[in-house]
Order: sequence, then structure tokens, then C-alpha cells
Amino acid sequence: MCSWCWGFRPVWKEICKNLPENIEIKYILGGLAPDSDDPMSEEMKLEIAGYWRKVQKHIPDTEFNFDFWTKCIPKRSTYPACRAVIATKEQNPSLEKEIISAIQASYYLQAKNPSENEVLIAIAVSLGLDENRFIEDLSSAKTQKKLDEDIVFSRQIGAQGFPSMILGDEAGYQYVPLNYNDARSSLEFIVAS
Repeated sequence: MCSWCWGFRPVWKEICKNLPENIEIKYILGGLAPDSDDPMSEEMKLEIAGYWRKVQKHIPDTEFNFDFWTKCIPKRSTYPACRAVIATKEQNPSLEKEIISAIQASYYLQAKNPSENEVLIAIAVSLGLDENRFIEDLSSAKTQKKLDEDIVFSRQIGAQGFPSMILGDEAGYQYVPLNYNDARSSLEFIVAS
């Protein structure tokens, strides 16, 4: 749900493809923006649309569908999308990356509002998840507890915004430097560590 994460996707895919086999990837949800049913102010809409333009300028070829800002009632609320990832993992862990990609694509390319449960449910169903179970898991206390735990853990290990890559081993955790246009520096850091 972060426009910089969306722009980072091609480099992230390259990193994943070239990681040493002994590296296990774990996605930790950072939360970003707590639950809110309040529509964004005009100022906030302009600010976030401005982030999209910054991402496009800094990371060429990143696509955004700016119709989102006129077709939807934007809310500054990313926790629903985070809970959708957890609900998906609860039902089918192998679909974790797919739900993340589908939520991002629905938001950034299809101008759909991932702050709305109906959008998230439709995405889950399109991935073959059981609708009733997904709906139940999406709003369960267990799912919220897992999200809260991820948010705390991300802070404990040194996540410095979105996206963050943290390398963990017996010695502890290290922040992996990011280059939004080139995977090499991150891969070199990981391999050298």
C-alpha cells in the first residue's frame, strides 16, 4: 500500500530471483496507516498523488492510474489490506505474494480502493480463496493480533519506512540499503553479510 513499494517491485523481483538459496524471504507488515472510515482531505489527496508523481520521476516506467483520486473516496487506511494478506496466508500461505501483487495492482492500476473490504474480498475470491472464510478471517481478532505483532516486530528489527529490507541471522538484524532502480547493490550487501 506504499507507492514506493509499488515502484520498487521490478527491483524486488530481480533481488528475489538472484538471492542465494539459503536466504528465506519473510514479509512483515508494517501497517502504515491505521483504520479510518474518514475520507481523505483534499490536501492529503494532493499530497499522496504528489508522492505518486515523485515515484514516477525517481523510478521511470512506474505506472499509476490517477483516476483513483476521482473514481474513489480515498481513505488513509492501509490496515484492511494488511489484514487481507494475513487472512490469505491463514487460508493458503502459497498465495501471499499473489494477494500483495493483486492488491497493489487493483489500487495503482485499476483505481480500486483497497481500504474497502468489498475490494479485498473480490481480490481474494479471484485468487480462489473461500469467500466466507476470508471474510471471517479478515475481521477476526486473531488477524488483528497478528498485524499488531508484525508492526511491533518491524520496528524492533529496524525497518526504516516502506519498503524496508532487513537481513536477519544469529548475530541480529541489519538494514539492507535500497536502490530503487538497480538490484545489484542490495544483492552485493546481502551476499557480503
